[in-house]
Amino acid sequence: MHRLRTCAAKLRPLTASQTAKKLSHNGPAVSRTFQQGRFYTAPVAAEPFLSGTSSNYVEEMYFAWLENPQSVHKSWDVFFRNANAGAPPGTAYQSPPPLGTSMASLSSAQSVMVAQPNVDKLVEDHLAVQSLIRAYQVRGHHVSKLDPLGINIVAFDESGNAFPVGPSSLDIAVCKERLKRLTVGAFYGLDESDLDKVFHLPTTTFIGGNETALPLREIIRRMEMSYCQHIGVEFMFINDLEQCQWIRQKFETPSAMQFTNEEKRTLLARLVRSTRFEEFLQRKWSSEKRFGLEGCEVLIPALKTIIDKSSENGVDNVIMGMPHRGRLNVLANVIRKELEQIFCQFDSKLEAADEGTGDVKYHLGMYHRRINRVTNRNITLSLVANPSHLEAVDPVVQGKTKAEQFYLSDTEGKKVMSILLHGDAAFAGQGIVYETFHLSDLPSYTTHGTIHVVVNNQIGFTTDPRVARSSPYPTDVARVVNAPIFHVNGDDPEAVMYVCNVAAEWRSTFHKDVVVDLVCYRRNGHNEMDEPMFTQPLMYKQIKKQKAVLKKYAEKLIVEGVVTQQEFEAEMSKYDKICEEAYARSKDEKIMHIKHWLDSPWPGFFTLDGQPKSMKCPSTGLSEETLAHIGNVASSVPVEDFTIHGGLTRILKGRGEMVKNRTVDWALAEYMAIGSLLKEGIHIRLSGQDVERGTFSHRHHVLHDQNVDKKTCIPMNHLWPNQAPYTVCNSSLSEYGVLGFELGFAMASPNTLVLWEAQFGDFHNTAQCIIDQFISPGQAKWVRQNGIVLLLPHGMEGMGPEHSSARPERFLQMCNDDPDVVPKMMEDFAVQQLYDANWIVVNCSTPANYFHVLRRQILLPFRKPLIIFTPKSLLRHPDAKSSFDMMLPGTEFLRGIVEDGSAAEKPKEVKRLLFCTGKVYYELAKERKNKNLEAEVAITRLEQLSPFPFDVVEKEAKKYSNAELVWCQEEHKNQGYYEYVKPRIRATTRRERPVWYVGREPASAPATGNKNTHLQELKRFLETSFNLEAFSNLNN
Repeated sequence: MHRLRTCAAKLRPLTASQTAKKLSHNGPAVSRTFQQGRFYTAPVAAEPFLSGTSSNYVEEMYFAWLENPQSVHKSWDVFFRNANAGAPPGTAYQSPPPLGTSMASLSSAQSVMVAQPNVDKLVEDHLAVQSLIRAYQVRGHHVSKLDPLGINIVAFDESGNAFPVGPSSLDIAVCKERLKRLTVGAFYGLDESDLDKVFHLPTTTFIGGNETALPLREIIRRMEMSYCQHIGVEFMFINDLEQCQWIRQKFETPSAMQFTNEEKRTLLARLVRSTRFEEFLQRKWSSEKRFGLEGCEVLIPALKTIIDKSSENGVDNVIMGMPHRGRLNVLANVIRKELEQIFCQFDSKLEAADEGTGDVKYHLGMYHRRINRVTNRNITLSLVANPSHLEAVDPVVQGKTKAEQFYLSDTEGKKVMSILLHGDAAFAGQGIVYETFHLSDLPSYTTHGTIHVVVNNQIGFTTDPRVARSSPYPTDVARVVNAPIFHVNGDDPEAVMYVCNVAAEWRSTFHKDVVVDLVCYRRNGHNEMDEPMFTQPLMYKQIKKQKAVLKKYAEKLIVEGVVTQQEFEAEMSKYDKICEEAYARSKDEKIMHIKHWLDSPWPGFFTLDGQPKSMKCPSTGLSEETLAHIGNVASSVPVEDFTIHGGLTRILKGRGEMVKNRTVDWALAEYMAIGSLLKEGIHIRLSGQDVERGTFSHRHHVLHDQNVDKKTCIPMNHLWPNQAPYTVCNSSLSEYGVLGFELGFAMASPNTLVLWEAQFGDFHNTAQCIIDQFISPGQAKWVRQNGIVLLLPHGMEGMGPEHSSARPERFLQMCNDDPDVVPKMMEDFAVQQLYDANWIVVNCSTPANYFHVLRRQILLPFRKPLIIFTPKSLLRHPDAKSSFDMMLPGTEFLRGIVEDGSAAEKPKEVKRLLFCTGKVYYELAKERKNKNLEAEVAITRLEQLSPFPFDVVEKEAKKYSNAELVWCQEEHKNQGYYEYVKPRIRATTRRERPVWYVGREPASAPATGNKNTHLQELKRFLETSFNLEAFSNLNN
């Protein structure tokens, strides 16, 4: 009601000053004089045309009339004149004057006129046209001709009627039937007699070009050409009007999709390379899996078009991620990998990789910098290596892209961009796609727009889309972030080229995600050895009849006279020759050089042959002055006029007291490690859920003003004048996506310390794919070192089966060291062990050791993933503090903290040597003291679990030669560390001494949910730990 009255009120007469003021926002005011204003008081119910969208239309026409009375139909001119004269809108209509009648003679007729019977029809017809145009914009993609096979597996237009769009063949009956699928009420009351009527075009369409009015027949024809041919555009859900108008203009402007003959020849040449590459591989290795691109050969020109347009717009670094289908073709024809390097991968006699264990050819990545031949600008192309786990690489690519933008100070994404390729089934089915989309506009995660290209084969492995997804399209997930979706028929290369140009321009203009859905087919089965007729017989009967897109397009250009048959054949022969020559050279390749497939090189960090520049790690200690300075900043608010919470004031005061006393707790040790690395020019990035404050309210790296919204302070960025930046950011509630993102960020440079903290340690299990497929085996598969740090809160503290265990057994099981072989002790043994490991697993029991292991992560001459099981109760435990003395120059990370009490003074009299790790040490030490067994029981903490500190354990076992060897843990026997440490401890004693177990019994859950049971279990294993007769009658 308010809307209708507002519209009616706007139709009342306005004064010239009111008009000028009203139009000043939209352009120069029109100098017109109106009679004195009066309020329109007619009841809305008496004006039936002022309803719903009609009010919008009348209002639009009215403003057009105010600016220029000649811009509207004469009937509207008279109508608005009468309305301004005081007539209610329902009676203001006057028939246009007959030919030859001057307007001057009608001045007396500008009074209130008798309502004309066709006024409602006039308004309704204009509104019908406006609604018709909107229907095409909203739902035109439902009836567009997207499927090159013509079988419409997900059929919106089940009638299958091809709609005629020629200017002389518009069948109104077919039109009405078709429009039932686009509109409510089919033709909105319009009839065949209206086809040649001229209608004023609304401002929400660009089909008129320079014309402001068109016959209905032409309006329909142009809307059909814009939205219902080989391109389907989904965009009307976007809530930004400027973006909607931009897309309308791109697809509705007449003759927008025009290409020069040179562009068409380039497109044909790219199709030749894409198609002939696959045909060459099929001829040479017909029985090899290669996951070819047959059926979507247009992908190569599509990607090259996106890269060309992006390069033209200033991008000089493109990072790509994709699944296995078409990967070799992309490597060859987009990244420009040497063909002989690809062909030699098919040779069964090729020797194993020169480093690591390698991966199959359709998982490998590549990095290449070259000249873009279209723009003549340098461009760097990276294709990130990935596993078979579809879409897992998505957040990794985004993280690497974000890092490259950071290092180039590319705050708007104008120099670095990402392209992600997807399969239709995976794009709809894999939740990581949704997680990655939801990072797209977060301040610390945005890459300022990604171009997503979906290779829509209209099938999964063998699964029909009708049972593979609940959404109409595989791309519907993109709607959640207002990304426009451009569906395009893969057998129309020019339509694909146009859409890709628009997608690249969209990304350059709005820095938002965009999706290109290449609707195509898969000519072979899931792989070249697979038989698809078992499950899709009708589809593959049609595919066998389908003419290849290269042949179709070549025939089209030959008919158009763009190329001749001889030129086309010469282009094919030229590329065939290139392939044959590369094939001949590939036979000279004898060894698989993995380094040739590196997707993230680190220039200058290693020697020329990829080795560390040394095998030594400098001391990780710091001067007292540095420690004190960082501690003082950590205990203060380094900006003025900033009000912090009263509770935080107490925390900062406590930190200040610790600094005075030359001690640190866990939070302050972390502060000092990070702050010192910032001084050395190392960028630090800490990410995860609630990391700014810390899950356990211990960190407080971001201070919030209590009186001003969004006013924050990061003291860590106020430590030194020329320090590196510190990024600390709360993430979305995602583990899989965010951990993948941080892994990608850490890939880009060895001179950044990237830390991901799980809210609780067991939350990493929803990111298990990233851990299993990228972090643990990444170097072995792809010779790609990575220094990412995982902080996983861990500890049995009576809080139930969740949030207790970070599942250390899983990480230890994936360690690559041999439990039965004690490595040869040599100089730099500890560093060599780290270099040979696939990752490092630690469970620190002191703040000082946590401080050292973080600093060591950067000071090492190579990079390995670091898994840290971090404490919860130890964050505030009175005994879990370290002196500055443990952090001064000359100190370092202690892989094992050995007994230094009374038991160490008389080792031969010690009856039991307890090995443990982490928090349980403090409970054991307390119990030992209570039982007065400090001289009879020694406790050694293994701070580094993997690589296993064989030398430390061997030395301790020999020292306490008369003692029982016992492993004690708070975890259940089938979990935790026991199964990992037992064979290794046994190996150090040449299996001459048993290793007894003390801890909780085996269980399926990580912890009990009953507090009393938890305490009873703790009491029981502590009793056993110090019962020196517990194992006297047992055999190990």
